[in-house]
Amino acid sequence: MSELLLDADEVVVDYPVKGFRKEPFRALKGVSLDIRPGETVGLVGESGSGKTTLGRAVLGLAPVTGGAIRYKGRDISRLGRKDRRALSSEIQVVFQDPYTSLNPSLTIEQILVEPLTVRKVPAKEASKRVRDLLDQVGLPASAAGRLPREFSGGQRQRIAIARALALEPRLIVCDEPVSALDLSTQARVLDLFKDIQDRTGVAYLFVSHDLAVVRHLSHRVAVMYHGEIVEWGSGDQVTAHPEHPYTQRLFLAAPVPDPDRQEQRRADRERLLAAHAEQNLQAGV
Repeated sequence: MSELLLDADEVVVDYPVKGFRKEPFRALKGVSLDIRPGETVGLVGESGSGKTTLGRAVLGLAPVTGGAIRYKGRDISRLGRKDRRALSSEIQVVFQDPYTSLNPSLTIEQILVEPLTVRKVPAKEASKRVRDLLDQVGLPASAAGRLPREFSGGQRQRIAIARALALEPRLIVCDEPVSALDLSTQARVLDLFKDIQDRTGVAYLFVSHDLAVVRHLSHRVAVMYHGEIVEWGSGDQVTAHPEHPYTQRLFLAAPVPDPDRQEQRRADRERLLAAHAEQNLQAGV
């Protein structure tokens, strides 16, 4: 087994609640998962399940009140601002909304050069790196001088991915990175994620509410429900033959874009529906 890149061990996240002596809200209830180098771990669940909170905890944006998050064996759960900033060259993020995640007043070149400037990369080298980044995400070099508003949603998300790649990170937290895009654009951006991973060996923590999206590129999948992981295993097992009732409900609700899999999916749906009917019968429902 490969050495772990990231290891979340019994992570607890509490948020304060307004009101005198109110108990804090526990968003994560002892969550554990790990990510290996070059692997995609899908983190799926409905809104409020805690999946985004876990991604934010990895990034240092949510308070870890219990457990530990280790990166290459080092506990990063409670790093100070300086140490967290130094870690940004190793761990990056692609946010959900490509329309608000890019500064509208900066050109694409300025957006991509910014993290390089912080790392004191010489101007000539940074300019070459920008061209390479645009090429990696399938955009022409001429895009460098344009503003974000001149691009479509899918193109903006490609720019956001290029920015995340600028410092050559080993892990990228992808927080619902295609949910704001139409289906055809989603497919192209997901293929881009896979292509980049094949070429660079970067690992992804891929957060999504959509089991069909997670199925597309995850090696392993964790399913979250009410702040806990209720199912965790290989991508094929969890997305095609789920065992937990909550995952089964996600499975039954997920669309099937690939016609070649529709017959198998129909049989799987019938099997799960029959199992639900049998459970209801036994329960007297």
